Amino acid sequence: QKSFLTQYVEKKIIPNDPFQVLDRGGVGEMMRISIEKGRKTRKDLKIGICGEHGGDPSSIALCHELGLTYVSPSTYRVPVARLAAAQAALAGAGEKDR
Repeated sequence: QKSFLTQYVEKKIIPNDPFQVLDRGGVGEMMRISIEKGRKTRKDLKIGICGEHGGDPSSIALCHELGLTYVSPSTYRVPVARLAAAQAALAGAGEKDR
C-alpha cells in the first residue's frame, strides 16, 4: 500500500515529497530568515542540514544559495551530494562572473 504522500506526488497534488526535497517558497524562506538572523548575531555561525535533504540535488542547491556551511547526507547519497554540491558551487561562481 502506498503512503498518502506518494499518492499526492503521483496525482500532482504536491510537486515533491517534503521529506525528500526542500520547498523553496515555504521552508526555504524560513531557512533564509533564520540564517540571516543567526548570522547577524554570530557571523561565524556554522549551519548545516542532514538526512535525506542533505542528499537531494535541488535541496543542496538551495542550501548553497542560502550559504549553509555543510550538508550531511545519508551514506548511500554521499556521491550524489558531492556532485550536487560541486555543481551548485560552479553555478554560483558563474553567476558572480555576470
